[in-house]
Amino acid sequence: MLKTIVKKGSYHDSVVLMLLTNQISTIKGVKKVSIMMATPANKDIYRQSGLSTEELESASANDMVVVADVDDESLLDTIMQETEAFFKKQSTKEGDKKGAEAVKSWDKALEKLPEANLAVVSIPGAYAALEADRALDEGMNVFMFSDNVTLEDEIKLKKKAHGKGLAVMGPDCGTGIIQGVPVAFTNNVTPGPIGIIGASGTGIQELTTIIDRLGEGVKNAIGTGGRDLSSEVGGTTMMDMIEAMESDTSVKVLIIISKPPAKDVRDRISDRLSNFKKPVITLFLGEKPEYHEENFYHAYTLDEAARLAVGLVRGEEVKEAEVKVDSADFFQPEEKKTIKAYYSGGTLAGEAAMLIKDALDMKVPPQKAEGFMLKTGGHIVVDLGDDVYTQGKPHPMIDPAKRIECMQEAIDDASTGVILLDIMLGYGSHEDMAGALLPSIIELRDKAEAEGRKLFFVATVCGTRRDFQNYDEAVGKLKDAGVIVCENNKLAVRTAIRAIGMDFEEPSKEIRPKKVAEIERTEASEKLIQLLSEKPKIINIGLKSFAQVVESFGCDVVQYDWMPPAGGDVKLIKTLSFLRGYEGFDIDEANRSVIAKIVASQPVIKDVVPAKSVIKELNEGKVLLHAGPPIQYKDMPDPVQGSCVGASLFEGWAATEEEARKLLEAGEVTFIPCHHVKAVGPMGGITSANMPVFVVENRTDGNEAYCTMNEGIGKVLRFGAYSQEVVDRLLWMKEVLGPTLGRAIRSIDGGLNVNPLVAKAIAMGDEFHQRNIAASLAFLKEVSPIITKMDMEEKDRYDVIKFLADTDQFFLNIMMATGKAVMDGARLVTEGTVVTAMCRNGVEFGIRISGMGDEWFTAPVNTPQGLYFTGYDGEDACPDMGDSAITETLGVGGMAMIAAPAVTRFVGAGGYEDALRTSTEMTEITIDRNPNFIIPNWNFQGTCLGIDARLVVEKGITPVINTGIAHKIAGYGQIGAGTVHPPVECFEKAITAYARKLGFDSEE
Repeated sequence: MLKTIVKKGSYHDSVVLMLLTNQISTIKGVKKVSIMMATPANKDIYRQSGLSTEELESASANDMVVVADVDDESLLDTIMQETEAFFKKQSTKEGDKKGAEAVKSWDKALEKLPEANLAVVSIPGAYAALEADRALDEGMNVFMFSDNVTLEDEIKLKKKAHGKGLAVMGPDCGTGIIQGVPVAFTNNVTPGPIGIIGASGTGIQELTTIIDRLGEGVKNAIGTGGRDLSSEVGGTTMMDMIEAMESDTSVKVLIIISKPPAKDVRDRISDRLSNFKKPVITLFLGEKPEYHEENFYHAYTLDEAARLAVGLVRGEEVKEAEVKVDSADFFQPEEKKTIKAYYSGGTLAGEAAMLIKDALDMKVPPQKAEGFMLKTGGHIVVDLGDDVYTQGKPHPMIDPAKRIECMQEAIDDASTGVILLDIMLGYGSHEDMAGALLPSIIELRDKAEAEGRKLFFVATVCGTRRDFQNYDEAVGKLKDAGVIVCENNKLAVRTAIRAIGMDFEEPSKEIRPKKVAEIERTEASEKLIQLLSEKPKIINIGLKSFAQVVESFGCDVVQYDWMPPAGGDVKLIKTLSFLRGYEGFDIDEANRSVIAKIVASQPVIKDVVPAKSVIKELNEGKVLLHAGPPIQYKDMPDPVQGSCVGASLFEGWAATEEEARKLLEAGEVTFIPCHHVKAVGPMGGITSANMPVFVVENRTDGNEAYCTMNEGIGKVLRFGAYSQEVVDRLLWMKEVLGPTLGRAIRSIDGGLNVNPLVAKAIAMGDEFHQRNIAASLAFLKEVSPIITKMDMEEKDRYDVIKFLADTDQFFLNIMMATGKAVMDGARLVTEGTVVTAMCRNGVEFGIRISGMGDEWFTAPVNTPQGLYFTGYDGEDACPDMGDSAITETLGVGGMAMIAAPAVTRFVGAGGYEDALRTSTEMTEITIDRNPNFIIPNWNFQGTCLGIDARLVVEKGITPVINTGIAHKIAGYGQIGAGTVHPPVECFEKAITAYARKLGFDSEE
């Protein structure tokens, strides 16, 4: 039976998960298992392997999924224990190394290394092109280790790179050396005067290691990716790099290597190389050149190309290596034995197939199958690095399993006389592949001997004596086990061919005068010349091991711990890319204009008046304002409906609850969102005509905003209570509290400035959503002397001051009106992606962004998580509601959790470290810091400023909102406090709509 475990938000690199899958598959009782990230491509692999489940299909690209076929469900505990131990071991290994500094976004990476000129991309192919495109926009060259990138994307990227004077190496570029620094699956090669450009990874490795063992070196070896020399791509990277290599004074000899290129591209490259100013060697795999030209040499094999290059550097002929083997025991041709060859990569496999076909004197193309370079007459040459073998599985350079399986199948074929293989050393490869393969080699050799059969194992080890796997030790192990080990692949293939009684001929080549083609000369890009002339400064996006290697060679490198942006949704990623690169105007500049208005705002408490005196819509019959985006009474959650009942009783529209509900259900009351009339309302948000409201004016832009006054704690209207006690308090606020505060504030010349109150209170531990005690007392400090002098009933005076002194949260509603006034002023900038409002009505969460004006973008609201009063738990909680998230929109509240460590446990955020982590995480989705509101215990940094909807979608980090928790049944009031996050869908809808407004179609 299939069992599924989904680890939400647990991202791991595909190579790591492949190795983990192999380990878990060895557990007794696990019939089949796959562990991958739930990307769309990986879900296809699960389906193809019969491991798709409902839980898998609902998981996101940032979720790790374990699907196991087990009979005993208790094995799941064992699997997860092994998984955790595996990750712990990986973490310990990484911790033992001095790793490159890690970041989680482009912005942070560029901040750490602004002069970076190379992005190394090793992430799933579905996303690699998008990140490569971002790198090009940032002026960086790209090394794309990633495969499964579409041909269309490769063409676009390389055209773009060419236009910018940059290069895209890849996709599926496994090997590179830049200024002696190995990139990806590369060997530790001595720097030297030979340059290489190759549409081949293992081919470059074979060339560089032969050159190294011959005593010369390679400073720059540039991989172009296997498709670069196709007609569609047109050799873009190859041609640009030829120009750069010609200008590179350290290059004395150039080697060009490629799998069979398109004829038109091959001819264009040959024409360019005929004009090359230095000696150049070409190796177009599959061609059998019959001559050389002066300073323009044409090789048949990798070994020949390497020896020619070394000879040209030294000015002498370099002899071919020999293998010491007793050939007397080899097979005779009439025995018709076959070769089974299993390679790590396409180029060495292609060379083997070419030489075997030559020996067989094949005049017609052999039968081929997926993953096979040759399949004819019992002879097979397999590229185990082909996608058909590596999709969802480790590469054969790092995992011996598939090769062992293939060798076991080969031994069952009685015609098999030779098993031929390569061992790839170097960075990224298995730490001891020879040792990993030897037990199977010995077992199969012994099995053949027991059956009275001869079987030869022939191998080549591709590596240098500085590779960490120890070249000589690997060769020694194999030889000790009876394996015939050859110096290079050509020699290994020739030995295998001779072992079955055959051979091939190589022509002796004369040197003819060079035919120089007429071409249109172009200049080498300065950026590419720079890339080849100094150690690269690298942003490594993906495999951490790549960063660790280049750092050990003295490179500046930043490790970008990549996760699929936008939850892995490719359409959203393209939308983000469009907005980032939009050329109509500078969206970032528009966003800076929005936040500049926030910083420049001057909010002032101007008055306290009946709501109907400043909100004209409240004078048009029975009208109630509610929190959040638009909603009808019938759809409101019970506490909000309860608030409507209380407001109806307060206004005298009904004498009883039954009467109130009757008129509400009959549609006699009109409902308007507070935000639509310059107002905000806490929790249920219900505001009626005669409720007193604070009037806050943003003096900078001349706009006003309104909010009711805080009722205190306990059973209150905003939490859905509507008893006589609640109504009586509202009436007292209307008749006493509101008029008293109105008179006091009006007596202050110019009103009461809010910014100084906030600046003082934030330094005293307020965050202005769950904790407002310092600000409430600061407000009391300002108004109480005035109230003491006012002509009023002494009891009323006492009651007002006592109420203000007792209501720790009184300033919250002032802060809400302030947030609304400031953000409405910022909304005067009508472009950009800054969030200008966040609110909820108990059913939907809604946001607005600067570039989309009054339009709401909504999604189902979440339920807060936090601490509950005694006797209540999460089952009792109402989904989130209220306009108070305007505080987080401004950058305080949950966004400034670090300012109020005293309340972090109350809202369920843990202790100080959790508060610090929360606020620091919020900087990932905001544009800047607000210099008006400095937080002392955050190294005197300002509060977060300007939530950018693009960053929310890109990083999957939603704003954290501090909030009270209402009971889901009206009348109970507040039952706890906690935090809540908006649904990311709101932000996704907002940026999609804005991109559409600017002319983007995600379907194109």
